[in-house]
Amino acid sequence: MSPQDITQISLGKFKVGINGLKDAVEEVKVLRGRPDEEIAQALFDRLKPRNYIPASSREEYKQAFLREFKKALGEKVIEERTGLSIKILGPGCPSCDRLEQTVMEALVDLELPAEVDHIRDLKEIHALGVFCTPALIINDDVKAVGNLPTREVLKKWLRDMGPQK
Repeated sequence: MSPQDITQISLGKFKVGINGLKDAVEEVKVLRGRPDEEIAQALFDRLKPRNYIPASSREEYKQAFLREFKKALGEKVIEERTGLSIKILGPGCPSCDRLEQTVMEALVDLELPAEVDHIRDLKEIHALGVFCTPALIINDDVKAVGNLPTREVLKKWLRDMGPQK
């Protein structure tokens, strides 16, 4: 199993790694247009042997697999979220690292919990539709590209998009 075979998906308030998701989605694409339950079950049947899936979470996994299937087809899906999701995009240059630090400071100032990911892989960054760094995405909304917002601007965005929304 190589790292390229593992895809992170959202499952409730956690991220889990799924082995073989991309291959399973490709195999199940022939079911496009069939009922969601059938597609979810087909994905589950292919992925269960290669992944630990607790019996108590089977339906949650099926829904997550179906969501990933729809994303792969280019369909609009609603991501499962339980709070702020922040993505800092950049290869790790000083500006990108400064943006990450400023985001963390703003979160501390506001006492807001958030899932913060610093995405450094250029292919992943481009897959998100961003071609200039540093960039900031809050709850799937691109807020800054190619510049560093001030701490006060960040705090306003975080308040506006915080968990109460």
